[in-house]
Amino acid sequence: MSDSSPGNLPAQPGTAPDPIQRGERTGMFGAQDTGDTSGYGGLRTPILFPGASVRPYGGDFDAIADAVEAATGPGQLERVVIDRGEMTFVVPREHLAEVARTLRDDPALRFELCLSVSGVHFPADPGREFHVVYHLMSLTHGGRRIRVEVAAPADDPRVPSVVATYPAADWHERETWDMFGIVFDGHPALTRILMPDDWPGHPQRKDYPLGGIPVEYKGGTVPPPDQRRSYT
Repeated sequence: MSDSSPGNLPAQPGTAPDPIQRGERTGMFGAQDTGDTSGYGGLRTPILFPGASVRPYGGDFDAIADAVEAATGPGQLERVVIDRGEMTFVVPREHLAEVARTLRDDPALRFELCLSVSGVHFPADPGREFHVVYHLMSLTHGGRRIRVEVAAPADDPRVPSVVATYPAADWHERETWDMFGIVFDGHPALTRILMPDDWPGHPQRKDYPLGGIPVEYKGGTVPPPDQRRSYT
């Protein structure tokens, strides 16, 4: 993949990337419907995230980017972000499964371990309201770490499961579904893992109510082991 190809950026040393705005925080704490008691009700602060970085990235990041770009196909990378000492590859969701296998299997990469899967909800990011971030580590190459990020719209919050490539992502994807309602297509058993099976909604969405709901654990019981739900 050449420096002028899609998904890559021309080398412009010293050029700072433009930040991406994903909403605006009002008041001191960003309260939307419960009132701001801080006295800073008129304060308006943009929510800014780092944009696409430009080369040179520094450290091992350029070598990692070279290996990833050489191993992936056209259109499989949207952009590379270097921020706070972390490297993130933003990938279209339709290419996630293929990119994950490449990151694990390519000899120059060998990111064999998926450390965690995180969900994020950005209601003010039209068409990309839900983000999923994968934290990967290479044992072969001395503990190198990268992040892979994909996005999905609120009206179709689905991304491919990476459990076939990273079995350790099983429970992480279940937790992300439980908390955010992001569906991982191809997951072997996408069920609740923290909340009860009949819990309404997904508690870490930004539009989930913060209070005023009844306590739902009153009178709860734990069934004996032979009557508990099986995940196999």
